[in-house]
Amino acid sequence: AVILFTILVKFCILPLNIKQTKSMREMQALQPELQKLQKKYKNNPEKLNQETMKLYKLYNVSPMAGCLPLLIQLPIIYALFGALRDPGKWVFTNGDVSWIPDLGNPDPWYILPILCVVFTFITQKFTMSVQKGTMDPSAEKTQNMMLYIMPIFIGFAAIGMPAGVALYWVVQNVFTFVQQFIMLRKPAEKIDPREAERRVEEAKREEIKKKKEERKQQSEARAEA
Repeated sequence: AVILFTILVKFCILPLNIKQTKSMREMQALQPELQKLQKKYKNNPEKLNQETMKLYKLYNVSPMAGCLPLLIQLPIIYALFGALRDPGKWVFTNGDVSWIPDLGNPDPWYILPILCVVFTFITQKFTMSVQKGTMDPSAEKTQNMMLYIMPIFIGFAAIGMPAGVALYWVVQNVFTFVQQFIMLRKPAEKIDPREAERRVEEAKREEIKKKKEERKQQSEARAEA
């Protein structure tokens, strides 16, 4: 039942996961242009950040698109935790539920916590291999640290969790890995450098034009005053 519930939840949020994966592919395609910016503004972090945000806006790419599916799952995990802790109250009102306490208690053999660590690491590692080079060095360093910290943290948390919650985490990680493997197995198409430069120059011209119009409006407003 927990496995089927997990698969149902993953299918419900599949559109968000697809959007997340698409954003990841777009970030991968932008990698050459991001590397150019990193080299050009390596001594000016503020300017690098500004130009990077402009590039994201230019190609309609959101680096934060991957956060939403995780945030949606947090209340689901919390609700599942409560339901498995007290199944008689939240799931069944009568009948034999003698099999439920096994999933309501922590795994005495630590098999599920270990699987949580393994599959969380594998999923993060695969995702990082796709995102490699798409972030600034400081963010990439932080992600490398989280690659080891997050699985260990989740593993320790799973030791005290109901086994059903740990099972949910394992199944959803397996689902996520399979989905991303299918969508990301082909390398992303690189953006044509000439097209990228054309878009950047066009954006600069639009920005200059916008500033001129603003100055003109301000001048007319002062003249009218």
